[in-house]
Amino acid sequence: MSYDRSAGLASSARALADGELTSRRLVEACLARIEATQGSLNAFRIVRTSAALAEADAADRELAAGVRRPLLGVPVAVKDDMDVAGEPTAFGCRGDFPPVREDGEAVRRLRAAGAVIVGKTNTCELGQWPFTEGPAFGDTRNPWHPGHTPGGSSGGSAAAVAAGLVPAALGSDGAGSVRIPASWTHLIGIKPQRGRISTWPRAESFQGITVNGTLARTVADAALLLDAASGNHPEDPHRPAELTLAEAVGRDPGRLRIALSLKPPFTALPARLESDVRARVVELAEKLASLGHTVEEADPPYGQIGLTFMPRATVGIAERVREAPHPGLLDRRTLEAARLGRLLGGAPLRAARRAEAGLQRRIGTFFTSYDVILAPTTAAPPPRIGAMLSLGQFATDRAMIAACPYAWPWNVLGWPGVNVPAGFVGDGLPVGAQLLGPANSEPLLVSVAAELESELRWHELRPPHTVTAGSPAA
Repeated sequence: MSYDRSAGLASSARALADGELTSRRLVEACLARIEATQGSLNAFRIVRTSAALAEADAADRELAAGVRRPLLGVPVAVKDDMDVAGEPTAFGCRGDFPPVREDGEAVRRLRAAGAVIVGKTNTCELGQWPFTEGPAFGDTRNPWHPGHTPGGSSGGSAAAVAAGLVPAALGSDGAGSVRIPASWTHLIGIKPQRGRISTWPRAESFQGITVNGTLARTVADAALLLDAASGNHPEDPHRPAELTLAEAVGRDPGRLRIALSLKPPFTALPARLESDVRARVVELAEKLASLGHTVEEADPPYGQIGLTFMPRATVGIAERVREAPHPGLLDRRTLEAARLGRLLGGAPLRAARRAEAGLQRRIGTFFTSYDVILAPTTAAPPPRIGAMLSLGQFATDRAMIAACPYAWPWNVLGWPGVNVPAGFVGDGLPVGAQLLGPANSEPLLVSVAAELESELRWHELRPPHTVTAGSPAA
């Protein structure tokens, strides 16, 4: 029996449990696809060939003994800001980094679910920008259009999933870094509630604005991976109540009140929603209305929420720069951001952290009138490779805010959001939309995303720049 190389996370797990193929064959095929595309898409910083095959063999022994775990023997990838025992965590930076001794908590939980970690995916330097390029590793390219970026900072994970190299991957999201590349590669990207997936060995990442999330081609696969990675280290400060997202897939969300929010939140620099992206998001709103939901234009009371983002983001960069083994090799923009972070690390940071509860209360009142927000994920389609790489600090910020003004407020709030594909613009460039909710609303957002997926069947489309090498036969 042949096995479809583009099969997802859940179907791969079922095929393994049913004995239709072995983990060894599945992982070998995955590694072959990575090798075949590394020179073109460049999705991976580290490929764990020998270790992954050994883990696959161990999984096959467990499967043969009747052991069943949610992801036993299934290959997945993680972003290179996550610790994998025995591997360096360079986080997009140049230089030699020592191997870490222990898995981070999210990786530990993936292993406990049986997943095989085939590699660590590329990310821009310290996850700062919506592109995945740099002198440390080169250019990571978009499988839909290799001349364009897959986005960032989880661009390697997005490219790997979109191209079918792995069925799903972990990323992290500090200002949209899961949702933006998901948008620009036609994927589901879930940014969960803060603390849903542990960031340990960091109690908080970037002063609490960054969380770990999932990328997959289907809602069910993104939810399954999130369930497997979810949970807390004993010392985590944020510990939301446990939930099982896979149970929300296919559940009727009921008739909802949905706010279509097209106005960019407060930004210090100009941002404008491009007309063709707006049209795709409005089409999603019309589809939701046709499914029985009440949809009307309304914008949350963001106020000057951006003033609380900058201290947390730059202080987080300063913390990472202090830890860098080779600070002289860092991008000049990184060093400038770190200098600003050192200036903002006292009273401004404390004020920004104190403001979060008030922002949650004020924006939370919006959800007494609406159940869900539908907003653009980005204001523009993915830019071309190199468009932002050589810019200075101010020009980078200007370009970044112009393209991506919508995602970051939910990082300040710590609340969940889900990117869903919204279609294509221009010469076939993917764009997406966000479903946003209040604290602990992942099940509702997932059920709405799955409802849209069942109608629009976006997961059936595949980018042209994939490979056929390595399809296993059971």
